[in-house]
Amino acid sequence: MDEARGAPVTIGIVAGEASGDALAAMLIRAVRARWPHIQFAGIAGPRMEAAGCAVWVPMDKLAVRGFTEVVSHLPELFRIRRELRGRLRDARVPLFVGVDAPDFNLGLERRLKRAGVRTMHFVGPSLWAWRGERLRTIGESVDRMLVLFPFEQPLYEQASVPVTYVGHPMAQTAATHATRRETRDLLKIRPATPVFALLPGSRLSEIEMHATLVLETAAWLTEARGDAQFLVPFATRATRDAFETAMHRTNHERLPITLLYGHAEDALRAADVGVVASGTATLEAALARCPHVIFYRVSRLTAYLVRRKILLPYVGLPNILAGRFVVPELMQSDATPRNLAQAALNLFDDTVTRRRLEALFAGFANDLRADTAQLVADAVGRELTQAGIAC
Repeated sequence: MDEARGAPVTIGIVAGEASGDALAAMLIRAVRARWPHIQFAGIAGPRMEAAGCAVWVPMDKLAVRGFTEVVSHLPELFRIRRELRGRLRDARVPLFVGVDAPDFNLGLERRLKRAGVRTMHFVGPSLWAWRGERLRTIGESVDRMLVLFPFEQPLYEQASVPVTYVGHPMAQTAATHATRRETRDLLKIRPATPVFALLPGSRLSEIEMHATLVLETAAWLTEARGDAQFLVPFATRATRDAFETAMHRTNHERLPITLLYGHAEDALRAADVGVVASGTATLEAALARCPHVIFYRVSRLTAYLVRRKILLPYVGLPNILAGRFVVPELMQSDATPRNLAQAALNLFDDTVTRRRLEALFAGFANDLRADTAQLVADAVGRELTQAGIAC
């Protein structure tokens, strides 16, 4: 590969779900705005593709959750990783960026690093919450970590893993006190209407696990509040289709539900209360100033394995950031339609608590706000320089 300044350079990149797709797309845009000759290729979603990434494998191939759920997909995942490693080698990439998806990316990064490729991992695994033993694996796999939360940086520094705190890009566009009114105007929803945002998850496997639960929760809420409306956003056409199928199968077509393709931010910003599957969406809810209830279900075996490794009494990002329970969490057998509906109604009826949560969430936005795109581009440039590439 010609290493002269301005010569074409390809960076390998992998994201495994909707949140990673958004972060990777931001990284690609920031890097290409500064160095237009740099190209990206790998496992990508629609946002990455729109930003200019060549899609060697569609991102939904990695959208599998849970220990036991992954087992049946392991042969295909191993094949994808092996073939991708070969293509990256053939393309002589100087740098690989794994965006989240640690179970897939860290193994790939370790092999690439041993082969002389610079490796960067964007979004730190939840070491503070569970599976802290992965810190050693990370040190063997990556040349630099890019982390979204300030409390992560000392963890990697203490383990001598090069790390850069870049803030969270969602904090730059966090909601203000006027956002709910403005978003309702946009969606043509009256100010006094009780609105609940229902987020069953971004992966198809999460929709399969959570769709009926969310629909029955909406039915309970409708019984309690006949004027309630529901906003349900989806990351992909496949997840939306699966949810609509569940609506028909369970005879819930008459519920006052508006399905949105994308627009999770709008759903959360317009809602009085959210019912949100655990994951990045809980942070999105907090930055939208949406009081919410967190839930999640996995198989019994997966739940058992996670419980053995978990380090904190909570799993939701708002609770982790606060260092205490500020948002209700209903997991596994506790996540019933009646429990979720009652918790959501309790929040809706308690105006004082909702206002306190909204103020706390505004503080999260201030703490996480940084020029993430430029910090990420700076880090990519430094790693390319270490690889001998003159940008």
